[in-house]
Amino acid sequence: MSHSRVSLRIRRPWRFAAEATALVVAAVVAFPLYWMVLSAFKPEGEIQSTEPRPWTGSPSLDSFRRVFQQEDFGRYFLNSLFVAGVVVVASALIAFLAATAVARFTFRFRTTLLIMFLVAQMVPIEALTIPMFFLMRDLGESVPGVGLNTLGSLILPHIAFSLPFAIWMLRGFVKAVPEALEEAAYLDGASRSRFLWQILFPLVFPGLVATSVFSFISAWNDFLFAKSFIISATENSTLPMALLVFFKDEGNDWGGIMAASTVMTIPVLIFFVLVQRRLVSGLGGAVKD
Repeated sequence: MSHSRVSLRIRRPWRFAAEATALVVAAVVAFPLYWMVLSAFKPEGEIQSTEPRPWTGSPSLDSFRRVFQQEDFGRYFLNSLFVAGVVVVASALIAFLAATAVARFTFRFRTTLLIMFLVAQMVPIEALTIPMFFLMRDLGESVPGVGLNTLGSLILPHIAFSLPFAIWMLRGFVKAVPEALEEAAYLDGASRSRFLWQILFPLVFPGLVATSVFSFISAWNDFLFAKSFIISATENSTLPMALLVFFKDEGNDWGGIMAASTVMTIPVLIFFVLVQRRLVSGLGGAVKD
């Protein structure tokens, strides 16, 4: 028996164990999502049953009807879409320019700035909510459209919190682009702005997609800032706030909660499907770097 066949037999049990472990982990992660969708389609009697079953024999759309019949649910959805979209675009552009500056230029306190990016990631958002509340209140007195009860009070904090991670990640992508390519572009007559947007930007675009996914999820699922900064202007509430309608003193409407959560998950899944190829290459480039 050759050495290659012996090695293959040795590797196969370990490969089988790794695949089995991956399947178990995937099942554990996917089960809450499955239970959420299942509960959204269950009739009220099965949801309140003391003997829950992992299936339903009579699926119903009543929970979804209650969700879409809620007043201003469509407005909340559009508000969340607007906030998440602005955060993704703005944070990606700012992070790209900042990462290029940090990776390509030498200036004082550059290392200190990079360390500050990492330190900013270590501070929990909950610890900064109260200071951010007073900052948004004071900022609204001088800058219209960004104070409390406005969508700007949700956009600015999310951009600020997504930038450190995005800049640190994109810095590796920018450094991976050879400086010889930049010099060749200048010799061919390309200006710095042309090189930046027509050559460098497409090369680091997978990294932008990877960082945008995290920015989108953070802004889309935000409840803390929406609850803290949108106080009286309910027309500016976002989709997570719509879940509060189904929490009642006489009893929670779990069917409505699960249906609304399912509706909230759909845009995230669509976003993942649209960017999955770029996301894989972007994360692969980050790991490689």
